[in-house]
Amino acid sequence: MNKSGNFWPKTTREAPPMSVQELLSKRAIVNIAHRGARSLAPENTLPAAVKALEVGAHMWELDVGMTRDGELVVVHDATLERTSNVATVFPKRRPWNVHEFTLDEIRQLDFGSWFIREDPFGQIRGGCLTPAELERFRGLQAPTLAEALELTIRHHGCVNVEIKDLRGAPGDKVVVDKVVSLIHALNLRDAVLLSSFNHDYLKAARRQDARIHLGVLTHRRLRNPLTILKRLGALTYHPRLSALAPDDVQILIREGFHTLVWVANDTGTFLRLQHLQVSGIFTDFPQDLARLLSRAP
Repeated sequence: MNKSGNFWPKTTREAPPMSVQELLSKRAIVNIAHRGARSLAPENTLPAAVKALEVGAHMWELDVGMTRDGELVVVHDATLERTSNVATVFPKRRPWNVHEFTLDEIRQLDFGSWFIREDPFGQIRGGCLTPAELERFRGLQAPTLAEALELTIRHHGCVNVEIKDLRGAPGDKVVVDKVVSLIHALNLRDAVLLSSFNHDYLKAARRQDARIHLGVLTHRRLRNPLTILKRLGALTYHPRLSALAPDDVQILIREGFHTLVWVANDTGTFLRLQHLQVSGIFTDFPQDLARLLSRAP
């Protein structure tokens, strides 16, 4: 059985998903599940996405790379080692780079058991997951981007698609075209926020589609994010929490742009970001942010 997520209840699409623009305008803070609800399910899998929506996230975030045979696959790291059993299945192919494996080979890997074994956020020890839920994680496959977007359609959601920086890998020249073409094919332009640390990818996406929503990712504080967002035609600024500058948030608000911060995981930080008037928070604990937001006046 394909365990990328088909054991979860499916909904039918009766209406188009909410657009990213609409979501940002309606919510004081958008609750964005970082790699899905990765504290409650294996990251970047379809169960993590569904769990995120179940616990109250407004949208989810995923990472997309490319296989050796040119398929778009949802995996965060440049290698397969951390989140799969690749070292056991393909022991002689170290360092197990994603771009050196075909999709069929990646489909042979288990992307769920590591989560049960390592309990990376202590939620299994805390009793937040049932034995039945954990058992369903065993043997999970990494989804393709198409599968992840189709799930987003079924659940009427929005998704932040982060294109990994593939400079030096074979997919570098074609990944943006493939991602944007797939978004068009699924008629999901309005429900997708496309982001990357590689700002040349954002330029390429803008050349391909004048209306697609873009988010500027950065590890460090940019000298003038407003200028960069205007130059790229971006909608949102995505600084790391440690790179957030309150003045930048206010400048962007005045100019009609949004700041989405990554990654915050505790109530004190949620409250501080709420006070700073950021538009969204990427979190590994969307369940906790949802509880906080539900108590807001």
